[in-house]
Amino acid sequence: MQLDQFYDFCLNLKGTTEHFPFDEDTLVFKVGGKIYALSSLSEWENGNPKVNLKCDPEKAIELRESYSGIEAGYHMNKKHWNTVKINEDVPLVLLRELIQQSYDLVFKSLSKKAQIEVNEN
Repeated sequence: MQLDQFYDFCLNLKGTTEHFPFDEDTLVFKVGGKIYALSSLSEWENGNPKVNLKCDPEKAIELRESYSGIEAGYHMNKKHWNTVKINEDVPLVLLRELIQQSYDLVFKSLSKKAQIEVNEN
């Protein structure tokens, strides 16, 4: 996956907004004001793209055991977040699924009102 593909995939998820809340390097995607994906632009430029994604805790452990390119979330709650190394052994299809699952987990955690607002826009 290339940066533009990652960017487009995330922005095509309903209600997604992009932000740089931490610095000018860390691209953050949110739904309903909550983060579901973040990635360092400089890491993409240096050929080491990674993305942090929210994950069900049990599935997070299973994924880490199955793929060398999936680790506990860097600078995140390691129980709920994974860091996925894009150019390693994680298939593109799985990467897209993990982004979607992260989005879905965050969306489901929103209040009903916030979910309705996202779906109306």
